[in-house]
Amino acid sequence: MDDDTGALPSRTDFSNWYNEILWRAEIMDVRYPVKGLYVWFPFGFGIRKRTYGLLRDLLDRDHEETLFPLLIPETEFMKEAEHIKGFEDEVYWVTHGGLSPLDVKLALRPTSETAIYPMYALWVRSHADLPLKYYQIVNTFRYETKHTRPLIRLREITSFKEAHTVHATWEEAAAQVEDAVALYREFYDRLGIPVLVSKRPDWDKFPGADYTIAVDCVMPDGRTLQIGTAHHLGDHFSRTFEITYEDRDGEQRLAFQTCYGISERSIAALISLHGDDRGLVLPPEVAPVQVVVVPIIVGKRGDEIRSASRKLAGMLEGAGIRVRLDDRDIRPGAKYYHWEMRGVPVRLELGPRDLDAGVATAVLRTGGRTTVPLDECGEEVRRLLEQVMKTIRQAAADRLAAQIRTADVLTDLDEVLKHGVAVVGWCGDRACADRIEEETGAAVLGVEVRSPLVEVREGACIACGRAGTTALVGRSY
Repeated sequence: MDDDTGALPSRTDFSNWYNEILWRAEIMDVRYPVKGLYVWFPFGFGIRKRTYGLLRDLLDRDHEETLFPLLIPETEFMKEAEHIKGFEDEVYWVTHGGLSPLDVKLALRPTSETAIYPMYALWVRSHADLPLKYYQIVNTFRYETKHTRPLIRLREITSFKEAHTVHATWEEAAAQVEDAVALYREFYDRLGIPVLVSKRPDWDKFPGADYTIAVDCVMPDGRTLQIGTAHHLGDHFSRTFEITYEDRDGEQRLAFQTCYGISERSIAALISLHGDDRGLVLPPEVAPVQVVVVPIIVGKRGDEIRSASRKLAGMLEGAGIRVRLDDRDIRPGAKYYHWEMRGVPVRLELGPRDLDAGVATAVLRTGGRTTVPLDECGEEVRRLLEQVMKTIRQAAADRLAAQIRTADVLTDLDEVLKHGVAVVGWCGDRACADRIEEETGAAVLGVEVRSPLVEVREGACIACGRAGTTALVGRSY
């Protein structure tokens, strides 16, 4: 793709900034001729590969990866009425095989419970089989009728990580939900993304779940983005699909289940929370290119500089750092623009003066410059990468702190929401949540909020004045 060296829209105009950066930084191409389906550029896919590699590493501690079919028979899909009601308007149906009508329609999975749980009923026999912890990373399809947006609201979710676990007791399943939330916290901390964790209201929980715990981030425009969920399914699905086990006394018992998921919204958050007016700012752990070496050719020493730059890049590669040597015959400024747009954490410039001094000039994507000795570059660059990550994490945490404000009366809520998320008192009644939404366009996100930035306290409901507890209110994608 050809570079466009024009300036990005300011990130204060978040929607335009987001749309522009997706193609300028070569994340996704939105020109695929089906609404809500997008194409990953190789560079964007490199970010995805490393982000999901991190997620796999965390899950593989005590989960096993598997893969279930995309197509779900209507006979299985329709077994779970409450669950299906939550997805019935979003299902794509396959009705023909070639020119022949199918005897049984096949659903393209909107989510995989009805594909996975008939197999769990075959696999789970004894208490010795439990707990069962499997996950898969797959594409899912939902006929999204709202305004689609790349990585955020799609008709094909290309990178859906869903875990499905089975347990002997309700309490063991509840403990697994907490383990899932802890894993998601660790995942997002590694990406430098601060999150808000809360329990969704009953009407907003996953269809068929006892309860849902959600993980949200706050985007630069103040809207929240749900970037993870964990659901306690109770014995709801095990009753439908007859997932039972023989306990130690030889009695047949219904199993208890959980499921929890993350999609490429994690990449949307990564791009949006850390980027700036010059482009992406990538955590080194998931950056496809961690360091770019740029030779500065001046006068007659071109061959010498190029040779030293190749040697420098080779040393970094040997130290396990993902490095790119940019020896293209274009202006250094165009190279700087190119790699800043793509969020490369460290740029090393090597010119005649640097070479004579035995150093390279290091420019950090998060700001600042220094020098690194050519003979100890690996260790010094690793230190700089750690410094970049520390800066990214702190900047994101500071922004979130500024986006959370308290509102004590309904008339103040709209002003507070312009900055981000409101912390309010709420009595728990649906009618009061509906009133908040009618007057502000914002929804009650959840209660039992888990964040050091949110003080959980008893207080008056912002809508009716009755006794309430702490809740988050926000406008969401």
